[in-house]
Amino acid sequence: MTVLVYTENREGKFKKATFELLSYAEELAKNINAEVVALSIGDVSPDELNKLGNYGAKKVVTVKNDKLALLDNKLYTAAIAEVVKKENAKIVILADNLSGRALAPRLSAKLKAGLVSGVVAVPNSYDPFVIKKKVFTGKAFANVKINSDIKVLTLSQNSFGIKEASGNAPQIEAYNVELAGESNAKLVSVDMITGKLLLTDAEIVVSGGRGMKGPENWTMIEELAELLGAATACSRPVSDEGWRPHGEHVGQTGKIIAPTLYIACGISGAIQHVGGISSSKVIVAINKDPDAPIFEVADYGVVGDFQKILPQFTQLIKDVKNS
Repeated sequence: MTVLVYTENREGKFKKATFELLSYAEELAKNINAEVVALSIGDVSPDELNKLGNYGAKKVVTVKNDKLALLDNKLYTAAIAEVVKKENAKIVILADNLSGRALAPRLSAKLKAGLVSGVVAVPNSYDPFVIKKKVFTGKAFANVKINSDIKVLTLSQNSFGIKEASGNAPQIEAYNVELAGESNAKLVSVDMITGKLLLTDAEIVVSGGRGMKGPENWTMIEELAELLGAATACSRPVSDEGWRPHGEHVGQTGKIIAPTLYIACGISGAIQHVGGISSSKVIVAINKDPDAPIFEVADYGVVGDFQKILPQFTQLIKDVKNS
């Protein structure tokens, strides 16, 4: 029996979420006496593939096909399903991100497999198979039972952590998948942003809301982000007003992120926004309203005017860096 992990890479490099998926799969596999197999799609170097062995992968199946050059959910689902059957995988694990949430339901239907999205822990029991997941945008948890032979899971980011595993380099196997038909995905344009940290990959995010009062105050956000090596983000009202680009909007209708540290400045904390940042490890909120909902989800809160607090915060970080 195997546990299959679908890994994602960006320009041939694996994301942090991949190592968490493998760490989770390794722990789960130990409990059912199974082996972890990683699936990599695209052009990835052997050195990068070998890294997967450090987090529990005993075998890496690599798939290269011109039809998979763009993320076409239909073709990617077909490729993953073929490898699932080839490896006799009974549990398939994907990241609970944009691509994982797009692929998992298709994969579940194709394999006639039960699906649980946003899981946060290894199963409570394996027979019956019961597993914990987030519900109500992370405000509660539910225990869900899967009755099917094959199970599909998406793992909520930052819910398990990254754990290195001891072992040999993984066996690497190239595999050719049979894909019928042509891709429906078409490349419309390429908008390359250089010298800027990708929001969804950032470990630290500094974000501002309508409480920042206007775009002219965003220099404080940008200065703090630069000092911390962080990405910048915003709430939906800010992007709707045109203060910041829509690509920085985080929330249920924007980007779903899971940084190690999320700093929210002047953000009230509407449920739609919280739904996009609830997987952050640590949330720091700065707001002059002591009753703002953001304080209900924040690990640390500062009540006060951002125009006074942010410069002091920035100066403290400068002092620490210069000491």
